[in-house]
Amino acid sequence: MVSLERFLAFAAMSLVVIVIPGPSVLFVIGRALAHGRRTALASVFGNVVGSYALIVAVALGVGTLVEASVTVFLAVKLAGAAYLVFLGVQAFRHRGDLRASAMEGPAGPARSDLRTVVDGFVVGITNPKGIVFFAAVLPQFVDHSAGRLAAQMLVLGLVPIAIGLVTDTLWGLGAAAARSWFARSERRLSLVGGAGGFAMIGLGVTVAATGRAD
Repeated sequence: MVSLERFLAFAAMSLVVIVIPGPSVLFVIGRALAHGRRTALASVFGNVVGSYALIVAVALGVGTLVEASVTVFLAVKLAGAAYLVFLGVQAFRHRGDLRASAMEGPAGPARSDLRTVVDGFVVGITNPKGIVFFAAVLPQFVDHSAGRLAAQMLVLGLVPIAIGLVTDTLWGLGAAAARSWFARSERRLSLVGGAGGFAMIGLGVTVAATGRAD
């Protein structure tokens, strides 16, 4: 399977790429500021599942098609950007409801949690940064002489997923902790909810405007 040398080399490269805040990190921060810790953690979970779905797609050859086709890449990128803008608009529209939400505590309907996970999944699987990294970088670390290339990529893909899970969780918890201070004032909480919404809208616009490096 995957040699220790290749595994460590890919882990080092993944760490360098992941620690630079991208769409996933900014999305989690925006959700944490707008809705709190529970939503942030559910968003992180959905995001890493979406990211691993990208890895599965690359392992099956779909990722290569997305990376090779400008049209397909653009369609995926714009879909993700549009969804981020939609989530940002929703967060801004409902910023006045955040005080009641913050007072309810950790309990909440399962449907809401599931919807949050789905939101994170969509952002994760349409993340242009993830598409480029997994499609262009991941295949370079497989050992062709060892065979079972798809299995090697699936194993290697667990590395950035684990790193992203830890770092995104820390970002989310940090942003949620800052939000708890704002929760002491309805006005401040409304402002931070609006800021989270604007952050996601801005992120969506940025993702849409960012070109790909060919």
